[in-house]
Amino acid sequence: MKDNNEKVPRSSWWMVFGVVVILTVWSRFHKVAEPDHVCWDETHFGKMGSWYINRTFFFDVHPPLGKMMIALSGYLTGYDGKFAFEKPGDKYDGVNYIGMRMFCAFLGAAIVPFAFVIVWELTHSLTAATLSASFILFDVGVLTLTQYILLDPLLLFFVMGSVLGMVKFHSCKDRAFSLQWWFWLALTGVMLACAVSVKFVGLFVVLLVGIHTSAELWDILGDLTRPVSYSIKHFIARAVCLILLPALLYSIFFYIHLHVLNKSGNGDGFYSSAFQSQLEGNSLYNASMPRELAYGAIITLKNHRTGGGYLHSHWHLYPEGVGARQQQVTVYSHKDENNNFLIKKFNAEVTESDPVELVKHGDLIRLEHVPTRRNIHSHRVPAPLSRKHYQVTGYGENGTGDANDVWKVLIVNGQDGDVVTTVSSKLKFVHYLKNCILTSSGKQLPKWAYEQQEVSCNPNMRDANSLWNVEDNIFSRLPNVSFEVYAPSFFERFVESHAVMLQGNAGLKPKEGEVTSRPWQWPINFRGQFFSGNSYRVYLLGNPVIWWANLVFLGVFFLVYFYHSIQEQRGYEVLPQVREARKQFATACSWLFLGWALHYLPFWAMGRVLYFHHYFPALLFSSMLTGVILNYLLESLTSLLFESLASTVYHWLIGVIFAGLVFSFYLFSPLAYGMTGPSASDPQSSMFGLRWLETWEF
Repeated sequence: MKDNNEKVPRSSWWMVFGVVVILTVWSRFHKVAEPDHVCWDETHFGKMGSWYINRTFFFDVHPPLGKMMIALSGYLTGYDGKFAFEKPGDKYDGVNYIGMRMFCAFLGAAIVPFAFVIVWELTHSLTAATLSASFILFDVGVLTLTQYILLDPLLLFFVMGSVLGMVKFHSCKDRAFSLQWWFWLALTGVMLACAVSVKFVGLFVVLLVGIHTSAELWDILGDLTRPVSYSIKHFIARAVCLILLPALLYSIFFYIHLHVLNKSGNGDGFYSSAFQSQLEGNSLYNASMPRELAYGAIITLKNHRTGGGYLHSHWHLYPEGVGARQQQVTVYSHKDENNNFLIKKFNAEVTESDPVELVKHGDLIRLEHVPTRRNIHSHRVPAPLSRKHYQVTGYGENGTGDANDVWKVLIVNGQDGDVVTTVSSKLKFVHYLKNCILTSSGKQLPKWAYEQQEVSCNPNMRDANSLWNVEDNIFSRLPNVSFEVYAPSFFERFVESHAVMLQGNAGLKPKEGEVTSRPWQWPINFRGQFFSGNSYRVYLLGNPVIWWANLVFLGVFFLVYFYHSIQEQRGYEVLPQVREARKQFATACSWLFLGWALHYLPFWAMGRVLYFHHYFPALLFSSMLTGVILNYLLESLTSLLFESLASTVYHWLIGVIFAGLVFSFYLFSPLAYGMTGPSASDPQSSMFGLRWLETWEF
């Protein structure tokens, strides 16, 4: 390529790199404090930052590192964790939110110089590096996504940092086991650990680095001038830095997360009773309640399903057409007085004057919902969602029902005479007449049930979701005991956290009226996402000039690669320097294309709800790929068509491209920096005429 490593003076490299950094810093920190109200998902991640500062436990579908870093940045810059972050649009009156925004903007800004260095290491072309960085720098979508209190700036930073470490480490291959070699290898491992610790999609860059590492090890193994022991040393070094080190860091991040969040919060109910016993303020923390279960006790029942909630009922009835029009029974993931049930004998009331009688394996019982005094009931009517199951309802008046309220309580692996114990006994409730088992299907009910989970009675007695345990046990006539014995180890809490997160991710569904998208829409920039509405409008949308160019050059990459392959197969002779340039081009583009594919294609197979911002890691690879291909084509075509004027024409074309990028950024920058006044459809608006697609809602 024209401006290879030998031909580019270091002063020129640093000058161009400095200009890229200055423009990036200016564009990212310009108006970073505006708007001065909560924007889009700041309501989630700002709130989670507050919970870390207050040490309040919560549930989230993502690993903890990103939220911990946001919380730390807020704490160090004077934020006290008292702002509610209740909903988008809430004013930051007197709240020190700037530190968290600037921290996210700083990490978001770093991805532009990262892209510059990555492409430089892959191509040793100053122009390709500058073009690639510019496609990211002048994209208003990347700008918007990295100016707010979100996880995305952190994720993009660590993804690009991982790739930077990978290519810098590869450039040290002729200095194996030197200090510099170890530094870049270890840094790659650290960045990989951090990427996965922010969001699970960081696993895609782990896969990219893993494939690249495997290719390197294969080449080393094929070097017959070295003994096999040399290859083994390389393998061990990579295993330590790219597997063991990230795994250790990932575990440390979770240890800090679980250590800091030691106070009970609204996420407790997603976790097991034993897990909750470690949270200050939780009813099970240093719990003092009866160990054994007696008739007349008021209890809560927690489902053993991963992320399972509490057996729950409320005054509302099943709607017309949904089974019997009786009281709804659901599973609810939060602690609530509507989770309380009175355990009764199936054929008699228990009074204070009766002797204490313990509940045992095989007993027939009734469960009376304390607030409404209706019994848990089932009958041969299909459940709302699981049509092969029977409906479960609340039935009766003042605790009096019928024979369909009777359940047989069974302890898993229990024997006749075994007493039901709090927390530790795994229980099944079998309907006495219908011979079905009380279960939580995990399916989310519609709005008429407040989107809580379905409870049903399954004729299949082997249902894995039919296990329950007594969590709260209120009964004054038995002595209380400490529940410290149930305290789980860090490893048990670590494993359970992941099970709950993975299930939460898989179960994410769109909320009513929420703007979602599908993967086919992302590369074509089909629809954006409002970050802020009303008088100050911010709209996440990619710069269409850049996004559509990226799409075109993905196709051009295949055409050029195919053309070169045909020439090579047909035995066309080319100059050695041309062959070397083609090889370098193919290698750089192949890895960047693989990075794009690994960060984009897996979303086609995901069943969870998806959003526009999920495409941005793939976009970074696509933008770098475009810069490399564009520079290669300009060099090749100008040399071929203009010969003696090649250099002049080439630089003129580069100038036109940069002018187009700057102008397109100028046109669409109000989307990122905020729009006020009339809408884009009004001729008085600065955005009038820029709504090129009907689906763009700005």
